[in-house]
Amino acid sequence: MAFAPSSPITGTAQTGLTSPTYTHTADMFPDAAVGKQYAVTALGGTQTGGTVHSVSSPFTFAMIRPKVFKSLGKPNPTTGLIASVPKNPWKINTRHGVTPLAGQPIQNLIITTTVEVPAGSDTADSVNIRAALSCHFGLLSANSAAIGDTIVGGVM
Repeated sequence: MAFAPSSPITGTAQTGLTSPTYTHTADMFPDAAVGKQYAVTALGGTQTGGTVHSVSSPFTFAMIRPKVFKSLGKPNPTTGLIASVPKNPWKINTRHGVTPLAGQPIQNLIITTTVEVPAGSDTADSVNIRAALSCHFGLLSANSAAIGDTIVGGVM
């Protein structure tokens, strides 16, 4: 199944947010050939002071694929090893306008998860790609509040 998140998205636990949800709609990614983007149009739960997408304060998330997929090269005829295995980078970006100080212009907060998939592993070892993704996103989900507290408080 392709990247097509259902709406609304149920947010994970964060200090100060109660049952957060994010209703979104498809948006135009700047390079539609390589990405899909969605804009957050409504907030649910308790998110006092939270904002939705606007021109001056964006709230979007996107998935971006490689412009050109790289393939695995040929093994060295003597050693049987492939000298350099290229990577196909995928990205998931979230951006949200935030105020750095009252009265100051909004700045974009950007969150990027990059997955660098070694060429060939998508067919030779898909189960371990999925396992790594499962672990990564589970880690983020299960530790959402702690990550937020760490980023806001500055103490790890």
